[in-house]
Amino acid sequence: MILEQFLKNRDPQSLLRKMISIPSFSGLEGDRCLFLYEFIRNLFINYNVNLIRIGNNLVLDYVVNKNFRTLMLNSHIDTVKPVNGYTFDPFNPNFNDSIIRGLGSNDAGASVVSMVYAMLFLVESNFKSFNIRLILSAEEETSGKNGIDTAIKAVGEADAAIVGEPTEMKAAIAERGLLVLDCLAKGKSGHAARGDGVNAIYIALDDIAYLRDLQLESLYNGSIPVNISVNIINAGVAHNVTPDECKFVVDIRTTGEVTNSHIFNILTQKLKSQIYPRNLDNKASFTPSDHPLLSALRRCSIDTFVSSTTSDWMRLNIPAIKMGPGESIRSHSADEFVTVDELYDAIKIYVKYIKELTI
Repeated sequence: MILEQFLKNRDPQSLLRKMISIPSFSGLEGDRCLFLYEFIRNLFINYNVNLIRIGNNLVLDYVVNKNFRTLMLNSHIDTVKPVNGYTFDPFNPNFNDSIIRGLGSNDAGASVVSMVYAMLFLVESNFKSFNIRLILSAEEETSGKNGIDTAIKAVGEADAAIVGEPTEMKAAIAERGLLVLDCLAKGKSGHAARGDGVNAIYIALDDIAYLRDLQLESLYNGSIPVNISVNIINAGVAHNVTPDECKFVVDIRTTGEVTNSHIFNILTQKLKSQIYPRNLDNKASFTPSDHPLLSALRRCSIDTFVSSTTSDWMRLNIPAIKMGPGESIRSHSADEFVTVDELYDAIKIYVKYIKELTI
């Protein structure tokens, strides 16, 4: 079957537009999951595949041979909440023939849709090289406990994976990990007019200044190669009361040279504030240099890079790459969009790459 003819007979963009109209905030993906379950079930109804729902995760298995290896295709169906600044309804944007607008269109609805249709084409073409498992996961945006981990526990690990995220269809062969710290500086309340108490804000400011300069400090085998930023701070109840608490949140993007646990242990000793990690398991990831995933990229002339953002890749214990339609800069921003051409080109590239792959 010719892929161009296949795409003319299908309507992937309509699926993405419908998905956008169904809110699917992380942890609240039920309505979108139900819609996708019914849609995918009908789409593959004439083929020997198995579709199951695990919480708000969907798993679609195409088994060529039980003894063959399995390639996982994965993207996520949840979104963040819309930020301020949208110039249109993020769930019901005006129709445009060449652009698909709306919350989650770029991150990662376009990856979801292009993976669904790439898999459909391969199934219809009687693809026989290896098994394919599509996992559409929940709670990716919040690293929730009911996301891809739950699905994998139920169906087992695959042998290799393509993680769908907006990368302009370039392939990330490594991505940073994530360590989020909730920090609490504790002082002592008093009357500001008398200068009583211990100001928790000043304690927090000392710690924040340390974190600001930490990227230049040598703590472990040279400077720690991480990006560190403090993006939330909250303190005080009145202008004349010395604050006894100051809370702030630290976002740390790691590379894997130093583990999240090691960084946490260092900061526990260095900071005056109490610190609480949200998750120590959001590890950095990389594709093994000798893996067929990489050689197939070269044969397909697909550019590679190292990603600064995280994904469900960090939850996988198998070799993987990250590749999908759209641009990372559009994610979590107002007036999110993806182009129709990007969506259709992604389907073609996924199909070409998977056909070239040997696992």
